[in-house]
Amino acid sequence: MNSSIEISMFIFAIAVLGLLVGSFLNVVIHRLPLMMEREFKQECAVLLDEPTPTPAAKYNLVVPRSACPQCGHQITALENIPILSWLLLRGQCAHCKNKISARYPLVELMTALISGGLAWHFGYSAPLIGALILAWFLITLIMIDADTYLLPDSLTLPLIWIGLIFNSFNVFTSLESAVYGAIAGYMSLWLVYWAFKLITGKEGMGYGDFKLLAALGAWFGWSMIPMIILLSSFAGAATGIVMVLGQNRGWNKPMPFGPYLGVAGLLALIWGKDLSLMLYGMA
Repeated sequence: MNSSIEISMFIFAIAVLGLLVGSFLNVVIHRLPLMMEREFKQECAVLLDEPTPTPAAKYNLVVPRSACPQCGHQITALENIPILSWLLLRGQCAHCKNKISARYPLVELMTALISGGLAWHFGYSAPLIGALILAWFLITLIMIDADTYLLPDSLTLPLIWIGLIFNSFNVFTSLESAVYGAIAGYMSLWLVYWAFKLITGKEGMGYGDFKLLAALGAWFGWSMIPMIILLSSFAGAATGIVMVLGQNRGWNKPMPFGPYLGVAGLLALIWGKDLSLMLYGMA
């Protein structure tokens, strides 16, 4: 078989895998913050010596089955085919006809396109496995932070360790660079946080941002940290200005920084070395 056909089939297969993973990521994006809220309420009840709230039913990333939030209709397997089911149902619940957000197929499509793009860029290689894992984590973190201003430890902390494990085999950088990258990523935003708080008396970002940048440092090494900070800061500032001017949004209204770190991480996966060389070349 022609090698170009084999490559195309490989990229297509990874993109299809991305579709399936994207469907699961939608579940994680929706349920993980709710699971965190339940756990937080239970912990508060214990600390305040109050009766611990008992959940009405078991709730995690697997149970219960996905259902329409309006009528409770359980989503069947045929209604849960990525993108296709949403199109065939015309973006409506099969039972009550209430609208289903277009964000669900968009997350699936985005995950598929990014996965296929990474397959094209890395080919048959160990870095592809790491790149897919990192990209899927980042997509989830971007969407959760955009929705809830939260970057769950259950995602950011494993991401740090997974990056260190991959780089113990020098997949993206050396282990030494990865360790110092994790330290530099955390400490750089930690210092910005405390400098801003001492000057203004306000908190400018959350600890989840520190951990996410530490994770990116663990994946890409310390030398990529300035480029990631620069990209994410520029994107965040530009987006903030557009939102203030276009939506009458106040300058003091908080805005999550995690999505911009996540996008910078995705860019670093493919163009990181070139962007970093450009940055250090201008310095």
